[in-house]
Amino acid sequence: MITLASDFGTPYPAAMKGVLLQRTDARLVDIAHDFPRQDVRTAAFWLREVVPYFPPATHLVVIDPGVGTDRNALVLRAGDHALVGPDNGVLRPAARRLAGGDDSRLETYVIDEAAIGPVEPTTPSNPAADSSERRAPRSNTFHGRDVFAPAAAAVHDADPDALGSLEWLEAGAAAVDLDLPAAELEDEHAAGEVLVVDDFGNAITNVPGSVLEGRERVLVNGDPAPVGETFAAVPAGERLATVGSHGYVELDVNRGRGDEAFDLEPGDRVVLEPAG
Repeated sequence: MITLASDFGTPYPAAMKGVLLQRTDARLVDIAHDFPRQDVRTAAFWLREVVPYFPPATHLVVIDPGVGTDRNALVLRAGDHALVGPDNGVLRPAARRLAGGDDSRLETYVIDEAAIGPVEPTTPSNPAADSSERRAPRSNTFHGRDVFAPAAAAVHDADPDALGSLEWLEAGAAAVDLDLPAAELEDEHAAGEVLVVDDFGNAITNVPGSVLEGRERVLVNGDPAPVGETFAAVPAGERLATVGSHGYVELDVNRGRGDEAFDLEPGDRVVLEPAG
């Protein structure tokens, strides 16, 4: 299996799938292609939360504001999983979770972008079945198609224990880290921030859900809100604080948008305190 995730929208992911299908018979599964454009941290959060639910797979990730620059292209191996994408931190939180939180269990490889090589489109005058015979110049703006998709196909078909034998991979290089921020907890107070806002408008913070245990109400940046185990714990249109499926405090509205009701967006500070 090869999963695909990007901020490309459409139709660019189709070109990546075309390259993959020329090179491998892997099952292709989309995670998402509508991540916020060039937002590495948001994509890193969602990948950390989604990728561990997959069976062993190669995960192709392209959120790449630095495409065409001297940033590295990486393969990270975490157990039976491999993640392929740009060296900007987007791969690290998911890889770290797959490795059980132990960075020493991660293997890092840098892709030789010139050696992996894109392929030309199939045409009547260029019908070669072997894509290695149809080399094309690498673009400066679409490494998802020209670098990462060919690399993901090769990694998928390789022996996981022999990635270091692939001549276009260099082992052991340092990689850009991205560690999602942790909340500050003191007595009954918690100070954190909004990590992401999902499509429902739920403002997902980095505050552990345990902060809400035993509370019926909480102050959110000084304003009271009820605590509920479900959205339906409050009437439709009402605000609440709850523990989301990710284990963090979410600031939500039953059948509405929590980000608007609490006036929050990703990166905003959130302080939770007892409400009397």
